[in-house]
Amino acid sequence: MFPLLLLAGSGQQDLIATADSAYNAENYRLAIKKYEQVLDQGYHASELYYNLGNAYFNLNDLPPAILNYERAKALDPGDADINFNLRIANSMISDKIEAVPEIFYIRWWKSLRDSFNMRTWTITSIIFFIIVLLGAGFFFLSRSASIRKMAFWTGTIFLLLTAGSFSITYSKYNILSNHLEAIVFDPTITVKSSPNKLGKDLFVIHEGTKVYIIEEINDWANIRIANGSTGWMPLSSIKRI
Repeated sequence: MFPLLLLAGSGQQDLIATADSAYNAENYRLAIKKYEQVLDQGYHASELYYNLGNAYFNLNDLPPAILNYERAKALDPGDADINFNLRIANSMISDKIEAVPEIFYIRWWKSLRDSFNMRTWTITSIIFFIIVLLGAGFFFLSRSASIRKMAFWTGTIFLLLTAGSFSITYSKYNILSNHLEAIVFDPTITVKSSPNKLGKDLFVIHEGTKVYIIEEINDWANIRIANGSTGWMPLSSIKRI
């Protein structure tokens, strides 16, 4: 459990206190109800999603537990407790899907992207850009050749770092704002070859499985799972992270 009272506004503190008390008393259903009321009021924090995931996990309700752990991880990807509980929950679902091996630089890029949240990457990008501007200022205004040379190379290096960090920030923003990842909530769902019930059956996945949304047509989503398999399933069968 993470303490939330110091993080929330006064309007949510009573709800959080009630939810925490219910959780500690093992009244997980009441805790879930109160935590979700806090979310409905527009307050979002990794600690809140983590506590909510724990409450669902203690009821052995894995899909919403995984969903909330994933939401907590999206806000705080480096937190060890969130990642540990998410791994435990994922180990308990039916589908054990082996991820397709990725080219090393793609794997490195994703690892770097997910090492910090979007806020941290945004601040990092701004700091790098400020250093580029300072380097440009010293280059154009200084009369010393050595300072101009140092400013040029410093500016060039940080310009590349700025481009990289802005790319990572945009990538994270695109995933989070468009909610391209989702969790399956139906106990069993057959993935189809086309966006309708008449499509050919391709494979079956179960509740708790994480999918990536490629596109949407009407009430159907074209999804990809970790092993690279793709197909169509009803949007009503998944909840977005």
